[in-house]
Amino acid sequence: MGNRHILPFSTTNNLSKKRPEALPIETMFRLPSPLPVWPKGQGFATGIMDLGGGLHVCQISTLDKVWATHEGGPDNLGATFFEPSRIPNGFSMLGCYSQANNKPFFGWVLVGKDDGSSGALRKPLDYTFIWSSESSEIKRDGNGYVWLPIPPEGYKAIGHVVTNSPQKPFLDKIRCVRADLTDQCEADSWIWGPGKTSNANGFNVYDVRPSIRGVNALGVSVGTFVAQLGGTASPLSIACLKNAKSNLSSMPNLMQIDALMRAYSPWVYFHPDEEFLPSSVRWFFVNGALLYSKGEESKPVPIEPNGSNLPQGGSNDGAYWLDLPMDAGARERVKKGDLGNSQVYVHVKPMLGASFTDLAIWMFCPFNGPAKVKVGIVNVSLGKIGEHVGDWEHVTLRVSNFNGELQRVYFSEHSGGTWLEAYELEFQNGNKTVAYASLHGHALYPKAGLVLQGSGGIGIRNDTGKSKMMLDTGRSYTVVAAEYLGSAIIEPAWLKYCRKWGPKISYDIADEIRKVEKALPGPFKFAFNRFVRGLPNEVLGEEGPTGPNMKNNWTQDEV
Repeated sequence: MGNRHILPFSTTNNLSKKRPEALPIETMFRLPSPLPVWPKGQGFATGIMDLGGGLHVCQISTLDKVWATHEGGPDNLGATFFEPSRIPNGFSMLGCYSQANNKPFFGWVLVGKDDGSSGALRKPLDYTFIWSSESSEIKRDGNGYVWLPIPPEGYKAIGHVVTNSPQKPFLDKIRCVRADLTDQCEADSWIWGPGKTSNANGFNVYDVRPSIRGVNALGVSVGTFVAQLGGTASPLSIACLKNAKSNLSSMPNLMQIDALMRAYSPWVYFHPDEEFLPSSVRWFFVNGALLYSKGEESKPVPIEPNGSNLPQGGSNDGAYWLDLPMDAGARERVKKGDLGNSQVYVHVKPMLGASFTDLAIWMFCPFNGPAKVKVGIVNVSLGKIGEHVGDWEHVTLRVSNFNGELQRVYFSEHSGGTWLEAYELEFQNGNKTVAYASLHGHALYPKAGLVLQGSGGIGIRNDTGKSKMMLDTGRSYTVVAAEYLGSAIIEPAWLKYCRKWGPKISYDIADEIRKVEKALPGPFKFAFNRFVRGLPNEVLGEEGPTGPNMKNNWTQDEV
């Protein structure tokens, strides 16, 4: 059930080998190495998931092409529409799949089966005709027709049917789902419309996802799309599924988590000029990190190796903070970290109604170095601006619980980040993705080079590159949290510390700006001043960050 199949397209792992005139979608993406045989468990990677209420679902990647356009949509390359094939006995289609032609095929859709007595699934009463290409002048393979199932009372449509003839589909073609087994969804990325951009008054096709996403949210992505006459402001005509059973049996056990880390754990490369490398939290504590408390600033306390004397719980109220050793020599040594003693910390969490597992892999650096800014053709160091003690960055792997296949990776970048699909990633040593940490700031990017954080030719430089300084996150990792496993994972004391991992740095921002302005040509001075004053505190480096469990993505989806 995990095999990918598409007709009549060819398959290749090396996208550069395709015919020059071929569209990206005419190649199928596969991970560089076959999936391993996962250790035995309860429901992880069994191919089928019980959503409760008598509904079971299966993820299908064997899709047959129904219709394609060759214009409109992203990059004006059109889109292709598919329906699932090789559907297992007793399962039924819930909707068709579509994706833009500007990327390789890497798709799937869920199919459903009820237990025969619950009435979880029902045939539609009829179809509403949504749109056809007959009157369109776009390049296309024949004509396409989009239909919306009309569900019986108490049921909802989960997807559309696409045909290449004007005949209405058979009622037996698709199933609607009992309303209590569905959840609200929202439009996500734009797949296609007849124009080069989405048109609020025209026909558009969008990916959909559950409206509420997080470790406790129950909405399940189906892999279907929504076809809208107009934009996304009006309520969508379809729903997503819901894990009505709140069933976590599809989540991996400890042995399966280890197998996932061995299969996918990222390689993090540091810039050749990087001075401030990661370490383990224990190394940071053992080598002299200090705990300060408000009102007792003159009496900092050494931190126990496991962080057991850190205040637990509470909130980020400014009552406590961590700092480097007081001794100047020790301070400089700890700032540089110790790559050989580094470790990453993994938070395993259910996502999209436990149909996916997110492995958030956290990396700690004792010090975040000064930033550099590009102002037109001039590059200058920002001096103290950007420096702070303690730096937490992370990469999140999203894995399908149906087959254990890596689907997406999130790269944290300062106060935000970027999701990339598996086909967009760089891989090394099989299916291990590669990440590049920016010079001094350690923001993580999927490709080497320069990313400018700013606009109008002015911005913070995020320089990345490959060097001999590399962190294999699978070499030394600890699972620090997996709430669904209960007492199987004991969270370390330092994880429950909710205050800052570095002090609030007191320096005169205006004075630092003036020092930098002296190195700039006249026309750039005002623009630079305005840019720097608009930077968030995380980039200015005025204070240390909070730990991983204080971030929104600890319980919510990555954004």
